[in-house]
Amino acid sequence: MIRSLLSFVLGAVLLAAPTPVLAAVESAVFAGGCFWCMESDLEKLPGVISVESGYSGGTVSRPTYQQVSSETTGHQEVVQVRFDPARITYPTLLLSYWRNVDPLDGGGQFCDRGDSYRPVIFTKGDDQQTAALASSAAAANELGINASTLKVEIKPLKKFWKAEDYHQNFAELNTIKYKYYRWACGRDKRLDEVWGGNARTANPWAG
Repeated sequence: MIRSLLSFVLGAVLLAAPTPVLAAVESAVFAGGCFWCMESDLEKLPGVISVESGYSGGTVSRPTYQQVSSETTGHQEVVQVRFDPARITYPTLLLSYWRNVDPLDGGGQFCDRGDSYRPVIFTKGDDQQTAALASSAAAANELGINASTLKVEIKPLKKFWKAEDYHQNFAELNTIKYKYYRWACGRDKRLDEVWGGNARTANPWAG
Protein backbone atom coordinates (compact mmCIF):
# COMPACT_ATOMS: atom_id res chain seq x y z
CA MET A 1 0.00 0.00 0.00
CA ILE A 2 2.79 2.42 0.98
CA ARG A 3 4.77 1.52 -2.17
CA SER A 4 1.69 2.18 -4.32
CA LEU A 5 1.13 5.54 -2.64
CA LEU A 6 4.77 6.54 -3.13
CA SER A 7 4.63 5.55 -6.79
CA PHE A 8 1.48 7.61 -7.26
CA VAL A 9 3.00 10.69 -5.59
CA LEU A 10 6.25 10.37 -7.57
CA GLY A 11 4.32 10.06 -10.82
CA ALA A 12 2.27 13.15 -10.01
CA VAL A 13 5.42 15.16 -9.27
CA LEU A 14 7.03 14.12 -12.55
CA LEU A 15 3.93 15.04 -14.50
CA ALA A 16 3.74 18.42 -12.81
CA ALA A 17 7.41 19.25 -13.40
CA PRO A 18 7.91 21.83 -16.16
CA THR A 19 9.28 20.49 -19.41
CA PRO A 20 12.69 22.01 -20.26
CA VAL A 21 12.45 24.42 -23.16
CA LEU A 22 15.06 23.60 -25.78
CA ALA A 23 16.45 26.40 -27.92
CA ALA A 24 15.29 26.13 -31.51
CA VAL A 25 17.96 25.01 -33.94
CA GLU A 26 18.65 27.63 -36.62
CA SER A 27 20.32 27.32 -40.00
CA ALA A 28 22.47 29.39 -42.30
CA VAL A 29 23.52 28.89 -45.91
CA PHE A 30 26.84 30.10 -47.33
CA ALA A 31 28.66 29.78 -50.65
CA GLY A 32 32.42 30.14 -50.43
CA GLY A 33 34.00 28.11 -53.19
CA CYS A 34 34.57 24.39 -52.67
CA PHE A 35 31.92 23.08 -50.29
CA TRP A 36 34.33 20.44 -48.96
CA CYS A 37 36.42 23.25 -47.49
CA MET A 38 33.55 25.34 -46.18
CA GLU A 39 32.05 22.27 -44.52
CA SER A 40 35.33 21.36 -42.86
CA ASP A 41 36.03 24.93 -41.71
CA LEU A 42 32.62 25.67 -40.20
CA GLU A 43 31.77 22.33 -38.60
CA LYS A 44 34.61 22.83 -36.09
CA LEU A 45 32.95 25.86 -34.48
CA PRO A 46 31.51 25.34 -30.97
CA GLY A 47 27.73 25.45 -31.20
CA VAL A 48 27.56 24.16 -34.77
CA ILE A 49 25.45 21.02 -34.83
CA SER A 50 25.96 19.90 -38.42
CA VAL A 51 27.11 21.11 -41.82
CA GLU A 52 25.83 19.70 -45.11
CA SER A 53 27.21 20.34 -48.57
CA GLY A 54 24.73 21.27 -51.27
CA TYR A 55 23.61 23.69 -53.95
CA SER A 56 21.57 26.88 -53.99
CA GLY A 57 20.94 30.06 -55.92
CA GLY A 58 19.86 28.63 -59.25
CA THR A 59 16.69 27.56 -60.98
CA VAL A 60 17.21 23.82 -61.52
CA SER A 61 15.42 21.50 -59.08
CA ARG A 62 17.40 18.65 -57.50
CA PRO A 63 20.61 19.59 -59.30
CA THR A 64 23.48 17.14 -59.60
CA TYR A 65 27.16 17.94 -59.19
CA GLN A 66 27.68 17.41 -62.91
CA GLN A 67 24.94 19.93 -63.73
CA VAL A 68 26.18 22.56 -61.29
CA SER A 69 29.82 22.22 -62.36
CA SER A 70 28.76 22.71 -65.98
CA GLU A 71 27.86 26.31 -65.01
CA THR A 72 24.40 26.08 -66.59
CA THR A 73 22.15 25.96 -63.53
CA GLY A 74 22.83 29.25 -61.76
CA HIS A 75 23.55 27.31 -58.57
CA GLN A 76 26.56 27.76 -56.31
CA GLU A 77 28.23 25.12 -54.19
CA VAL A 78 27.01 25.90 -50.67
CA VAL A 79 26.91 24.58 -47.13
CA GLN A 80 23.91 24.54 -44.83
CA VAL A 81 24.97 25.08 -41.23
CA ARG A 82 22.63 23.97 -38.42
CA PHE A 83 23.55 25.65 -35.17
CA ASP A 84 22.46 26.20 -31.58
CA PRO A 85 21.86 29.98 -31.20
CA ALA A 86 22.37 29.67 -27.45
CA ARG A 87 25.99 28.66 -28.09
CA ILE A 88 26.91 30.47 -31.30
CA THR A 89 25.18 33.45 -32.88
CA TYR A 90 24.52 34.07 -36.55
CA PRO A 91 26.84 37.13 -36.55
CA THR A 92 29.64 34.92 -35.19
CA LEU A 93 29.02 32.43 -37.98
CA LEU A 94 29.22 35.29 -40.47
CA LEU A 95 32.52 36.39 -38.98
CA SER A 96 33.97 32.89 -39.46
CA TYR A 97 32.53 32.72 -42.96
CA TRP A 98 34.28 35.93 -44.07
CA ARG A 99 37.60 34.81 -42.63
CA ASN A 100 37.41 31.61 -44.70
CA VAL A 101 36.77 33.20 -48.11
CA ASP A 102 38.50 35.63 -50.44
CA PRO A 103 35.94 38.47 -50.47
CA LEU A 104 37.79 40.26 -53.27
CA ASP A 105 37.22 37.50 -55.82
CA GLY A 106 33.83 37.37 -57.53
CA GLY A 107 34.89 35.05 -60.33
CA GLY A 108 35.19 31.98 -58.15
CA GLN A 109 37.31 31.13 -55.14
CA PHE A 110 40.99 30.29 -55.15
CA CYS A 111 41.76 27.75 -57.90
CA ASP A 112 38.08 27.02 -58.55
CA ARG A 113 36.72 29.36 -61.20
CA GLY A 114 33.20 30.02 -62.43
CA ASP A 115 29.79 31.13 -61.21
CA SER A 116 29.22 27.96 -59.19
CA TYR A 117 32.15 28.89 -56.94
CA ARG A 118 31.16 32.54 -56.30
CA PRO A 119 30.95 33.69 -52.65
CA VAL A 120 27.36 34.30 -51.57
CA ILE A 121 25.61 34.75 -48.23
CA PHE A 122 22.06 33.38 -48.55
CA THR A 123 19.82 34.95 -45.90
CA LYS A 124 16.62 33.69 -44.27
CA GLY A 125 14.47 36.58 -43.08
CA ASP A 126 15.11 40.20 -42.19
CA ASP A 127 17.31 39.48 -39.17
CA GLN A 128 19.83 37.47 -41.19
CA GLN A 129 19.74 40.06 -43.97
CA THR A 130 20.51 42.86 -41.51
CA ALA A 131 23.31 40.87 -39.87
CA ALA A 132 24.82 39.95 -43.24
CA LEU A 133 24.92 43.59 -44.36
CA ALA A 134 26.51 44.59 -41.05
CA SER A 135 29.14 41.88 -41.44
CA SER A 136 29.95 43.13 -44.94
CA ALA A 137 30.57 46.63 -43.58
CA ALA A 138 32.73 45.21 -40.78
CA ALA A 139 34.77 43.14 -43.23
CA ALA A 140 35.40 46.14 -45.44
CA ASN A 141 36.43 48.19 -42.42
CA GLU A 142 38.87 45.52 -41.26
CA LEU A 143 40.42 45.27 -44.72
CA GLY A 144 40.55 49.06 -45.04
CA ILE A 145 38.62 49.12 -48.30
CA ASN A 146 35.32 50.47 -49.58
CA ALA A 147 32.43 48.01 -49.14
CA SER A 148 31.68 48.29 -52.85
CA THR A 149 34.98 46.51 -53.50
CA LEU A 150 33.75 43.34 -51.84
CA LYS A 151 32.53 40.62 -54.18
CA VAL A 152 30.47 38.60 -51.70
CA GLU A 153 26.82 38.74 -52.78
CA ILE A 154 24.07 38.85 -50.15
CA LYS A 155 20.66 37.60 -51.26
CA PRO A 156 17.60 35.76 -49.93
CA LEU A 157 17.69 31.97 -49.78
CA LYS A 158 15.13 30.25 -51.98
CA LYS A 159 15.98 26.57 -51.60
CA PHE A 160 18.84 24.42 -50.35
CA TRP A 161 19.46 21.22 -52.26
CA LYS A 162 21.60 18.62 -50.51
CA ALA A 163 24.56 17.36 -52.54
CA GLU A 164 25.32 13.74 -53.27
CA ASP A 165 26.37 11.53 -50.36
CA TYR A 166 29.98 11.22 -51.55
CA HIS A 167 30.42 14.98 -51.03
CA GLN A 168 29.32 14.88 -47.37
CA ASN A 169 32.07 14.83 -44.71
CA PHE A 170 34.59 14.69 -47.53
CA ALA A 171 37.50 16.12 -45.52
CA GLU A 172 36.99 13.53 -42.78
CA LEU A 173 36.47 10.54 -45.05
CA ASN A 174 39.11 11.42 -47.65
CA THR A 175 41.75 13.14 -45.53
CA ILE A 176 44.80 12.77 -47.79
CA LYS A 177 42.97 13.74 -50.98
CA TYR A 178 41.31 16.69 -49.23
CA LYS A 179 44.52 18.06 -47.73
CA TYR A 180 46.31 17.80 -51.06
CA TYR A 181 43.46 19.53 -52.89
CA ARG A 182 43.31 22.36 -50.34
CA TRP A 183 47.10 22.91 -50.53
CA ALA A 184 47.24 22.69 -54.32
CA CYS A 185 44.34 25.13 -54.62
CA GLY A 186 46.22 27.69 -52.55
CA ARG A 187 43.27 28.34 -50.28
CA ASP A 188 45.12 28.90 -47.00
CA LYS A 189 47.94 30.85 -48.67
CA ARG A 190 45.45 33.32 -50.13
CA LEU A 191 43.45 33.55 -46.90
CA ASP A 192 46.64 34.51 -45.09
CA GLU A 193 47.36 37.17 -47.70
CA VAL A 194 43.90 38.71 -47.34
CA TRP A 195 43.19 38.36 -43.62
CA GLY A 196 46.64 38.06 -42.07
CA GLY A 197 46.59 36.71 -38.52
CA ASN A 198 42.78 36.70 -38.49
CA ALA A 199 42.52 34.19 -41.34
CA ARG A 200 40.36 31.18 -40.47
CA THR A 201 39.51 32.59 -37.03
CA ALA A 202 36.51 34.04 -35.21
CA ASN A 203 38.56 36.82 -33.62
CA PRO A 204 36.55 40.03 -33.12
CA TRP A 205 36.42 42.37 -36.08
CA ALA A 206 39.47 44.62 -36.32
CA GLY A 207 39.81 48.08 -37.78
